[in-house]
Amino acid sequence: MSEEELELETDTSSAPEGPGGEPPRKTSAGKSASGGGGRGGKQRATAPGFFARLGQFIRDTRAEMRRVSWPTANEVKNTTIITLIAVIFFALYLFGIDRVWAFLIEHLKTLLGG
Repeated sequence: MSEEELELETDTSSAPEGPGGEPPRKTSAGKSASGGGGRGGKQRATAPGFFARLGQFIRDTRAEMRRVSWPTANEVKNTTIITLIAVIFFALYLFGIDRVWAFLIEHLKTLLGG
């Protein structure tokens, strides 16, 4: 069993889940949208601290980077060459189209007495 699967199995949320799979949203008064809430006053949601969120972000990023399919050096070289050839081809094509249109417009101006 991988580390990620173990984390997913051990990660249990204490908040009840709503119909969409997410915990119920809080209203502006701080009470749950579904009513309930045994206390009469406002309830504060305890959000994780900055360092806890940063640590979770780093763990998630490392887990995602392990799933990345990295290309080999040969694949990078081949795709770079293909990209350069395509860029040169389209640059020459657009340059040629631009020169043809410039030539046609210049001659059209001289024919019309411009």
